[in-house]
Amino acid sequence: MSAPRTARRIPAALAMTAIAALALSACTGGGDEGTSTDGAQGFPDDGCTHITVATSSEKVNMLDELAKAFKDSPEHEGLETCATVRPTNVSSGNATRFLTSGDDWPSDDRSLWPTLWSPASTVWTDRVAAAASPGLVGDPQSFTRTPVVFGMPEPMATALGWPNTPVSITDLENLCQDPAGWGSVGKDIWGAFKISKTNPNTSTTGLSTILMQSYEATGKAEGLTSADVEASADFSRVFEECVIHYGDTTGNVLSTLYDETQNGSNGSAYVSAVALEETSLLNYNQGNPDSHTVQPGETLTPPKTKLVAVYPEGGSMWSDNPITVLGADWVTAEQRTAGEAFAAFVQTTAAQKILPDYGFRPLDESVPLGDLFTAKFGVDPAQPAVTLPKPEVDVISTAIDQWTQVRKPSSVLELIDISGSMDDPIGDGRSRLDGAIEGAQTTLDHFRSTDEIGVWAFTTGISSDEGDGIQVLRDVSALGSDGEKLDSSLDDLRYAQRNGTPLYDSILLAHEAMSERAEPGRINAIVLLSDGEDTDSATSLDSLIAKIGTSTKEGGDDAPVRIFPIAYGEGADTSALQRIADVTGGQLFDASDAERIDLVFASVINNF
Repeated sequence: MSAPRTARRIPAALAMTAIAALALSACTGGGDEGTSTDGAQGFPDDGCTHITVATSSEKVNMLDELAKAFKDSPEHEGLETCATVRPTNVSSGNATRFLTSGDDWPSDDRSLWPTLWSPASTVWTDRVAAAASPGLVGDPQSFTRTPVVFGMPEPMATALGWPNTPVSITDLENLCQDPAGWGSVGKDIWGAFKISKTNPNTSTTGLSTILMQSYEATGKAEGLTSADVEASADFSRVFEECVIHYGDTTGNVLSTLYDETQNGSNGSAYVSAVALEETSLLNYNQGNPDSHTVQPGETLTPPKTKLVAVYPEGGSMWSDNPITVLGADWVTAEQRTAGEAFAAFVQTTAAQKILPDYGFRPLDESVPLGDLFTAKFGVDPAQPAVTLPKPEVDVISTAIDQWTQVRKPSSVLELIDISGSMDDPIGDGRSRLDGAIEGAQTTLDHFRSTDEIGVWAFTTGISSDEGDGIQVLRDVSALGSDGEKLDSSLDDLRYAQRNGTPLYDSILLAHEAMSERAEPGRINAIVLLSDGEDTDSATSLDSLIAKIGTSTKEGGDDAPVRIFPIAYGEGADTSALQRIADVTGGQLFDASDAERIDLVFASVINNF
């Protein structure tokens, strides 16, 4: 496949995944597969050939350091002209979807169009080669690796016999199934056992975890087939039942856990185990939960309770982190030559010695791991004892398709601000309300018919059975075949009266309604869209926080209602919305560029 030179309109389904990687730089933290663009804020005017590396977020810091070292390497000296390398953070799954689409790279800044691609795993390069063209991904070569593990607060892991007793995925599933939860191992006060996993459509960790579940269910350590995956559906379905929510990045989950650990209940009320890469766990234990680019002079504070790596007894998959020069026709001859030189450099011993400082294991076994890979930071360099091989492409496709069916169902209330300021334009002939409506509409395909969806709108001067200031467009109920009807109901918001903003009152009413119907077997959430500060509530922010806050006691709530605010428009009070998200274990998304509301919606939905 050769990508065309002229940009075309990107299909809505693609935009919700691929473009989000570049468009939502302020929306999410890093970690496993974030969408920020740390380290890729343009190139210096240095007269060199400029090449961008599209990479998974946890490697941005490391690739930045490798780019600096490259300047002094023999590989760079061999070039006819100098070359400057910059990493940009694009999730592996999003990059895969885009590269198979045939469109130009989704950025107006051509300096961000990648010469090199370094996803977290060759799983993704294999998928592009199979779905598009092997020539597009060239010759991917791994240059570092990190195993997929379960990170657990040390006291919780110890309660399972760690580190002396091996812990299996089956052991974790039994804790999920047991009504007694942690009480089954004598820790009643910890409540239910809760797992956090990432979305396998965009995250390598999420994809590796579902494959590890299938390996566990079949008792295999190699040769996993599509039939094996299909036969593992019931096992995986049970495992999914104790998932708190599906993050689009482990960085988002780890940031919430870190905040709970530093300021709340040691995180035990939030999550018991996080599926993540070993390198993300090392970052967390150093005080960098979202794996952001550490700035000069920045001080990191380690968590009060560290995470320890539980290497499943049945084995772990590895993220093998390839790097390759793309065969896209936007890559110039000079960029290709420089990219090949950089790809060769990262294989050298000089480059491999840099990797352990960033929590990655070098492929060069002569390179010592150093002090970071020790029990002090929660890892065991002798583990995992069993390596689970990467299955064939068709097996991976079967696993992703199966996850869509067995994943934990969602119960979601979309709470939309329709106050007067929503009429303000966003610069393309649309109003802010138009953008919000279209964002909500384009994400309906992300929900299954069994997922429960409701939509409320709020402003002053209206009322319903749910309370003053609330208009119910759809009660929270199974979506079924109502997608088209809901699409039409959202359109009706364009003609609604728009007055003041009873933001806090509306959130309280929505949270009370969702809490009454919340079930442990579902992901219960509120997606809030608001473009301004509260102007008309009887409830103060402090009172709201006190009423909706989850328990900070050990064990917490078995059916929490998490709030995911989307702040758009320059008037949004992000500090208040951040407090609301934090106290419920949700996450704030920033859509200050109102034209991108639909893309932010997609990122929010990936967290369910």
